[in-house]
Amino acid sequence: MCGRFSLTLPSDAMAQLFDATPSNALPDIPNYNICPTNFVHAVHKVEGQRRLVAMRWGFLPHWYKAENGGPLLINARAETIAEKPAFKAACRERRCLIPATGFYEWTKDADGNRLPWYIHPTDADLLVFAGVWQDWERDGVAHRTCAIVTTGANDRMSVIHHRQPVTLGPEDWALWLGEAGHGAATLMNAAPENALEFYRVDPKVNSNRASGPELIDPLDV
Repeated sequence: MCGRFSLTLPSDAMAQLFDATPSNALPDIPNYNICPTNFVHAVHKVEGQRRLVAMRWGFLPHWYKAENGGPLLINARAETIAEKPAFKAACRERRCLIPATGFYEWTKDADGNRLPWYIHPTDADLLVFAGVWQDWERDGVAHRTCAIVTTGANDRMSVIHHRQPVTLGPEDWALWLGEAGHGAATLMNAAPENALEFYRVDPKVNSNRASGPELIDPLDV
């Protein structure tokens, strides 16, 4: 799964990278501890043009009567996304790109303590997660919401967790966004074995209130 991530690339640099028009209201950068229900950067298509916008991380199906009206859907499983009622329309019609500098996963020691790991790209400055999005409105509250697509972990990543986010290279962005025809389902695979590196970080990131660049500093263990 993917339950926390970081993003440090400036918004204007991301707009240029994705060839997207930026929204006037984007989340603050850098952020070393992006948590569920936070607003995140995302790229999607609006009237044929790419837009870099803010989306609430936590997909809200249209039938939720409140923001907490059901399970918090921060991830969508690649294996079932096309059949799940919450996601099946979005996976056909509303796909997005969610940029990140890296993300966190946790293991446990013999005493049950949660040990955080920071995962980042081996040879790049940015990860791009495959995402799906959904507009939600109820009682005057409106959000554009998103979830990150996950798949079974590759052998290397499975040491930490049995799942990992689907990551997309620049050559895949147009297909995922629906600009290059059909076949986006073929992209929902684990990254190559050597695509990601990881290391232990300080347990202070276990708190969703923690902040600062020291959160991604390697921990001497």
